[in-house]
Amino acid sequence: MIPQETVDLILDTARIEDVIGDFVSLKRRGANLVACCPFHNEKTPSFYVSPSKGIYKCFGCGKAGSAVGFLMEYEHSSYTEALRYLARKYHIEIQEEEESAEDIAYRQRRESLMLVSDFAEKFFAEQLKEGEGRSVGYAYYRNRGLEDETIAKWGLGWAPSGRTALIDAAKAAGYKMEYLVGAGLAVEREDGSLADKFRERVMFPIHSVSGRVIAFSGRTLHADNPAKYVNSPETEIYVKSRNLLGIYFAKSEISRLGKCILVEGNMDVVMMHQLGIRNVVASCGTSLTVEQLRLIHKFTDDLTIMYDGDSAGIHAALRGTDLALAEGLNVRIILLPDGEDPDSFSKTHTLEQVQAYMEQHEQDFISFKTDLLLKDAAGDPLKKAGLINDIADTIAEIPDAVKRSVYVESVSQKFNIESSILFNRISDRRQKKISDAREEALRAARRQEASSSEAVQPQPVESGASAEDLAIASLETDRIVAPVERDLLYFLLNYGSDQLHFESDSEFYVEGEELPTVTDFIAGAIESDGGTLLNPAYQKVYASYLEAYDAGHSQEEIIRSMFNSPDRQISFVTAQLSIEKYRLTVKSFEESLTTKDSWLVSRVPKLILMYMDKKLESRLDALRREMADPGNQDRILDLMNEMVRLQKLQKSVKEKMNK
Repeated sequence: MIPQETVDLILDTARIEDVIGDFVSLKRRGANLVACCPFHNEKTPSFYVSPSKGIYKCFGCGKAGSAVGFLMEYEHSSYTEALRYLARKYHIEIQEEEESAEDIAYRQRRESLMLVSDFAEKFFAEQLKEGEGRSVGYAYYRNRGLEDETIAKWGLGWAPSGRTALIDAAKAAGYKMEYLVGAGLAVEREDGSLADKFRERVMFPIHSVSGRVIAFSGRTLHADNPAKYVNSPETEIYVKSRNLLGIYFAKSEISRLGKCILVEGNMDVVMMHQLGIRNVVASCGTSLTVEQLRLIHKFTDDLTIMYDGDSAGIHAALRGTDLALAEGLNVRIILLPDGEDPDSFSKTHTLEQVQAYMEQHEQDFISFKTDLLLKDAAGDPLKKAGLINDIADTIAEIPDAVKRSVYVESVSQKFNIESSILFNRISDRRQKKISDAREEALRAARRQEASSSEAVQPQPVESGASAEDLAIASLETDRIVAPVERDLLYFLLNYGSDQLHFESDSEFYVEGEELPTVTDFIAGAIESDGGTLLNPAYQKVYASYLEAYDAGHSQEEIIRSMFNSPDRQISFVTAQLSIEKYRLTVKSFEESLTTKDSWLVSRVPKLILMYMDKKLESRLDALRREMADPGNQDRILDLMNEMVRLQKLQKSVKEKMNK
């Protein structure tokens, strides 16, 4: 754990223009710096960096935050990883707070496995420079069309033919053999001796999302070897189902373009990147898994599956489609001409030709399945019905009801079939899935009860959230109150420490008392009306602000700490409401009043009345829904009385607002 004093030192030292400048070409524009946004595709710069405030903001896609937030977004790293990056950049030593012996041992072992994997990558790469590595491994890469720059970038190498070549080199470098075995680089033979896992193979390192080498994929060059590819076994640092070949090199481009292209083979992904299409990953020699799709979903909602046009490629695309749709991804499919794969296709076509082919042949899954299966169903009503049911079952995998509805309408028109029939099929399918899941849960509970003496290991929970999860719209659970709650937070974040200079004839003026600040006034009003905001994300920001305010921190210190909060919701909302020229209900007052003092005195009390009005409206809306529920008919009189009471209160509030 990084001590708070060190965190503060890192945040004080980091200069946002230096940090972002490592990734983006910034140009001076007045007091700010501008660039084309690295998070979405644009030609006109809308990405602004403010050195004086220590923040960035894109007015195109809405992303905003501090230096730490930028690293978390751009590098898809955790809060702690971003802090460590900054510490390395500014040569700040991190003295970890005391950890338990188990924590230390676990962290040290993982780091040792990473280090020995790094060593192996360098060793394999060095082997390409001379001897059999040069004449066999390097020659293979060059014959396959790979350039030296690509070979170096991906860390490609050669595993020599000796039984213990890597082991001997690792021993000489001081690495312990237990870590070579633990990283899957060495295997124990029957006689107890060790041998290299990879021999006489060209080597493809597999990187984690953060860029560390965690495993390898080795390809034999012997035609008579049935094991064409051998991959690292699962280890403490590598789980096959959770990793994608090329994700480290592709993640930024996937986020920028808003699309991920999935291919099958090692050479496919490397050649596509070399050609200039860099939002491409491969599934590490395994069938596509849910975990891999969730990893993709962290960077984008849109997935294009680009497989070979042969029978195996088609069936792999079909399997992947249902999995991806179930994970909420928007899926499109590209099949290459029969006999071609992304590797061969990218070598015989220019970048422009490949991009044009992809654009012309990209299909949604309905068109893909229809074109694929309709040939067999031509003239056979039963086969056609089977095809329609098959497509409906695929639509049933989609979790979003709106998307399902759109696809149903498309199928309905395509096959001239009533949409209600499709909806019924989809509803039955989804109900069956729910029923099956419940049954499985019951069976699991019974199994657990039967073996209650055995320890149950908790499943790891993935941390972090995608940018989409942090979008303002997705944070608002009560849309009626949300706009005014945003306004309240806007005033706290931008004017919280400003005093309200009420005139002596104001109902809020109290002779002899200190003038209240905007924060005092807003917090007092909210406290008297329940004490919380109705949208949980906004309440979280509100509570974080008040905690720092009550602790006596200055407005600048409060905003800075919230920008750099490890809670991405807090940092995101803070950035949104304190960077952009926020103009919703605020606008007319700012334009009509000449001084900030008079504007605040006029605006803040009226905003509190608006908040009371919207809270009453939200409660009335909930009451109407309760009254419409057949299950509440025995309470209808009580509900109506409550509605009348709230309507009277709302009328009173509106009268005050109109004064």
